[in-house]
Amino acid sequence: MATIIVYQKPGCASNARQIKALKSAGHDVVVQDILKQPWHADELRSFFRNMPVNSWFNRAAPRIKSGEVNPDSIDAASALALMVGDPLLIRRPLIDVDGARSAGLDREPVLSLLGGKPQDDLEVCLHEAHRTRCPQT
Repeated sequence: MATIIVYQKPGCASNARQIKALKSAGHDVVVQDILKQPWHADELRSFFRNMPVNSWFNRAAPRIKSGEVNPDSIDAASALALMVGDPLLIRRPLIDVDGARSAGLDREPVLSLLGGKPQDDLEVCLHEAHRTRCPQT
């Protein structure tokens, strides 16, 4: 089984479920705090690979929900600059498996680690689904 580094937001119920799923699949999971990581644009960019820029964002982030940041009308350099300054904007979890990186659980290498099929229920924000507030740590 693989050793997986997962960058998550502490206290996020969705990230906790995602980590549990990876552990249940038999993997060793090393959890890192996405909010305390000293991000650099180039490093952050490596998690998004060929994803469209608008899918790099955490749509539940307060600045997106308020309309201050519009992921659908931003270029890559500006997106990365915003995310370096405000990690709540970053789509979670960020995954690193021996240098193979991804954002979210709906693409490789994570799909193979979870049995090869999308885990749609793991991508859903529990707070959004239940219309409750996420802790803003």
